[in-house]
Amino acid sequence: MGILKTFALGGVHPEENKLSANAPIEVLPLPKQAIIPLGQNLGAPSKAIVKKGDKVKVGQLIAEASGFISTNIHSPVSGTVFKLDNVIDGSGYKRPGIIINVDGDEWDESIDISDTLITEITDDAQAIIDKVKKAGLVGMGGATFPTYVKLMPPPGKVAEYLIINGVECEPYLTSDHRLMLEKGQEMLIGTKILMKALGVSKAIIGIENNKPDAINHISVLAKDFEGISVQALKVQYPQGGEKQLIKATVNREVPSGKLPIEVGCVVQNVGTAFAVYEAVQKNKPLIDRVVSVTGKAVKKPANYLARIGTPIQQLIDASEGLPENTGKIVNGGPMMGKALTSLDVPVVKGSSGILLMKKEESSRKVESPCIRCSKCTYVCPMGLEPYLLSKAAKLAKYDIAEDEMVMDCIECGSCQYTCPASIPLLDYLRLGKSKVGAIMRDRNKK
Repeated sequence: MGILKTFALGGVHPEENKLSANAPIEVLPLPKQAIIPLGQNLGAPSKAIVKKGDKVKVGQLIAEASGFISTNIHSPVSGTVFKLDNVIDGSGYKRPGIIINVDGDEWDESIDISDTLITEITDDAQAIIDKVKKAGLVGMGGATFPTYVKLMPPPGKVAEYLIINGVECEPYLTSDHRLMLEKGQEMLIGTKILMKALGVSKAIIGIENNKPDAINHISVLAKDFEGISVQALKVQYPQGGEKQLIKATVNREVPSGKLPIEVGCVVQNVGTAFAVYEAVQKNKPLIDRVVSVTGKAVKKPANYLARIGTPIQQLIDASEGLPENTGKIVNGGPMMGKALTSLDVPVVKGSSGILLMKKEESSRKVESPCIRCSKCTYVCPMGLEPYLLSKAAKLAKYDIAEDEMVMDCIECGSCQYTCPASIPLLDYLRLGKSKVGAIMRDRNKK
């Protein structure tokens, strides 16, 4: 395995709880009705181009990108558009969406649905970018940043390294792990496609060493792919953060307020690399993804290949139902995920897992006064002072929050995890980022 690398600053070691790591990916049955929110990417919501009563096929374009930081949305099912209405999303709010009544499983004729592995990459860089954009690909690790934008560095910036994120450092989640084990060839071809689009000769796949089977498997496969190497990484949360992963793999530090391209790096998730293979080689848009369903009381921890728009209730039912002592249902992992308010919330492009937490695990402890222990500053991987930033946000001192770099917070939750006073630091930091971000945008308009 060689030397285990990691990032230099902060980090914590939560219990891993990879309960579904040995569960092969299962194809989830189609929903009776698909609920498709129009806001599935980091940026402007997509604009619906279908109307009530329209017949649609799997893979058919149903919503177009409405700006540069936006993506296309394709129908994950075949059937009839039931209505365009506000639908509940992971935030708990109702937002515009498309509801489709499912009838059969008829795919758009342009999509290659065969199992044939296509290894030869015939498209040039611009054709790859165009296909990725057309297919509506986003970052599959949860950030949902439009993939094609990352493949278009701004003038004066040049990519040197493509870094593929196979870390999956969030406790419980195993969808990326299973994807590497079961779709390693496709993921590596997708990596080569991304390399060609960026014009880089080196790609590094970072995988934490709690996945030795994935490290060994991908290392063997990568021998046939020139320029691709695998780097085993020390288990240390949040190893999967873009800036932490860049530091661990190529020892470069992204400056405050800057993007990875500033230091010649582009980071993509393994799920994104697999989706790129499907989009470029098979002409398949992003209409499904692997989702882990897990938790200590779950009877059947599993990894499901689910169509976008499938209600979360269906995934939980497939894992033998909601345990009686469930206290919280989390969209994502326990560190960065957010609690769901309804099981009608659908799978979206950024859904990586559903965590069912027992009541005793999910109840928050009573907050007590800060004891100035400075643990939150020791564990912050961005070198921030979470106690100060949270206090500034709580008191609406957003000028202080901005000056103290609240926008550099990656919302990893390490501070809140380690706080002996049980202060909801992450909640305050998210509030501070939201308010400061809005202030900065308004200022830039003037």
